[in-house]
Amino acid sequence: MKNKQGFLKLGALGFQHVLAMYAGAVVVPLIVGPAIGMNAEQVAYLISIDLFTCGIASLLQVMGGKYFGVKLPILMGCAFQAVGPMIAIGKMQGITAVYGSIIASGIIVLILSQFMNKIIRFFPPVVTGSVVTIIGASLIGVAMGNIVGQPNSPGYASSSNLFLAALTFVSIVLMQRFFTGYLKSIAVLLSLVVGTAAAFFMGMVDFSTVGRAGWFHMVTPLRFGMPTFHITAIISMVLVGIVSMIESTGVFFALADVCGKKLDGDDIKRGLRAEGLAQVIGGIFQAFPYSTFSQNVGLVALTGVKTRKVVVSACVIIMGLGLLPKVAALTTIIPNPVLGGAMIPMFGMVLASGIKQLTTVNFKRLENMFIVAVSVGVGLGVSVTPAVFAHLPEGLRVIMESGIVSGSLIAIFLNLLFNGVKGQRIEENTTMYGEEQSLVS
Repeated sequence: MKNKQGFLKLGALGFQHVLAMYAGAVVVPLIVGPAIGMNAEQVAYLISIDLFTCGIASLLQVMGGKYFGVKLPILMGCAFQAVGPMIAIGKMQGITAVYGSIIASGIIVLILSQFMNKIIRFFPPVVTGSVVTIIGASLIGVAMGNIVGQPNSPGYASSSNLFLAALTFVSIVLMQRFFTGYLKSIAVLLSLVVGTAAAFFMGMVDFSTVGRAGWFHMVTPLRFGMPTFHITAIISMVLVGIVSMIESTGVFFALADVCGKKLDGDDIKRGLRAEGLAQVIGGIFQAFPYSTFSQNVGLVALTGVKTRKVVVSACVIIMGLGLLPKVAALTTIIPNPVLGGAMIPMFGMVLASGIKQLTTVNFKRLENMFIVAVSVGVGLGVSVTPAVFAHLPEGLRVIMESGIVSGSLIAIFLNLLFNGVKGQRIEENTTMYGEEQSLVS
């Protein structure tokens, strides 16, 4: 009986971790899938494979081995910074290019993890802050597009769309203001439920995808086709991967502090290797690039339960959910205006995260202000009007037409031009990344 109670307690604690990360896990495929041309059934499968691969990636990080895994109670999920680049790649070069870029960047992250102490000096806060700011600002248009709908489609820019988006948005605001602890950490998930419930009573919820979905399936690698590899797509994902590496390193230190564990350079390398391998696995299973979810770090601190067994149980639960198509299909009933209302604060938090990184920059040096001004200005300008480079040679155009890539490369170049290479210890360069808010990830 005692063993049974222990098993049930472990499962309950693990399920709590699943709930804390569930919204962040499923919102990404709900955003990316339709944006790159997937239908409802494909999006439902994408959610399933995302959940299943989240579990694999997390087990790799938690259990690890001699060469992989930081071996802390960490859950991994899709790097939110990758949403914008994935949508841009999917629209320009197709779904297969998305997965080719994820696989290639994962391999590169695996290699770079060996040299993180040297790589990080090229990405001080003035660079990473500019990159994340560009990504966050570029995504706001996606959120507004979900709210307003497609031109010439039924309900375009309707008052009902605006009402659902506003209800979802206000729900998140109120929950962030008045809820505390665990309930606050799942505010996005709860607000999606509130918005979808309201949409149901307004006749705007379609259950047909749920009805067609089966009860069980096996995940299939390369379901959406063989990956293709394009240099601009790979550059985009590598930049996202490096930013994720830096942020994950900060989260490792934050969680180690909560757990009372001292990390050394080998621990960090194993954790970053696991992150690179998780990206490769995500590309092969045609899911997403995976990174550390920081809201689960907050849950560890909140509950005081620091054993890795709890996260292992969460991994088993989330992998099980990934094998149940009806669970994934149920998520697809969320109407686009509801998603759009939730996206505004989530994408805004990505933008705020970039600004937060920039607050550590010494803006008394006008050179730093110039780096941010030019890189963000170019990045957002190109995102709004990519045709500005339409007459450049194709090899150069494919790189410059991505606002994230062009803005990031300019930030790196200008930082080297004005500031040179200034090495710092990893701990000093990453302390700012261990305090992400629960809305992001």
